[in-house]
Amino acid sequence: MAIKHYLQFSDFTLDEYEYVIERSRVIKRKFKNYEPHHSLADRTLVMVFEKNSTRTRLSFEAGMHQLGGAAIYLNTRDSQLGRGEPIEDAAQVMSRMCDVIMIRTFGQEIIDRFAAYSRVPVINGLTNEQHPCQVLADVFTYIEHRGSIKDKVVAWIGDANNMLYSWLQAAEVFGFHVNVSTPKGYDIDMKQVSPGNQRYTFFANPADACQDADLVTTDVWTSMGYEDENAARLKAFDGWIVDQAKMSRAKQDALFMHCLPAHRGEEVSAEVIDGPQSVVWDEAENRLHVQKALLEYLVLGKV
Repeated sequence: MAIKHYLQFSDFTLDEYEYVIERSRVIKRKFKNYEPHHSLADRTLVMVFEKNSTRTRLSFEAGMHQLGGAAIYLNTRDSQLGRGEPIEDAAQVMSRMCDVIMIRTFGQEIIDRFAAYSRVPVINGLTNEQHPCQVLADVFTYIEHRGSIKDKVVAWIGDANNMLYSWLQAAEVFGFHVNVSTPKGYDIDMKQVSPGNQRYTFFANPADACQDADLVTTDVWTSMGYEDENAARLKAFDGWIVDQAKMSRAKQDALFMHCLPAHRGEEVSAEVIDGPQSVVWDEAENRLHVQKALLEYLVLGKV
């Protein structure tokens, strides 16, 4: 099978996603029933981290072990990458010693360069521009709770960041619509959106973006790598908190999601994230299940 990477959400077709989502259901059911599922026995995942992580590391590392394989953690500070080894050289060496590689780094160009020289599949665990694994878990979580996401409305409230750009790609694949509301000065970078994408609408007022939404989602106002902007962002994002007033504009059965970690009282109120419409804990857990299905598919193809 030709090498297939997962560097951004648009790398898979709808047919591939439908397969991965169905495998996620099967793998999750087995996990809950304590049934062994060792489809990647004797296979090795290398995890390269340049950014801190909780959910990404735990879900990939535990997931690979649960699939019967091994996971090796590498931090760039503790490897030759941190001493200036060329990305292309590291890719050629690492990919000769393992079966699949996950990278969590800064610029998308880093993971693109790595994948170009890798002999095994490469997975984007997060970059500044994309976070496809998280949005895959989010889509799976919505389907799990409400059925098909096709023709639904997702309200994105907050920063135009990697999560939003992956949501916009997902909207094209799955056929739903994204209502986007970002503060002035933190608008969508059109270079990160495909020219033909007509699956989103911009709203200056975040409450208006929530009107009749099926899902409301947000993220921290200051992502990793932008900490120096924190004070300015707190001021600019005033009014973009997802509170109960905004959730009341959405449909009565609307869900709330957040990729975590969350800052209660900033981007989301405690009554929303800890309330009955919130599915953030299912969403976090589902990183494990969808990534196990993703690993299996990239290494073995359809089984």
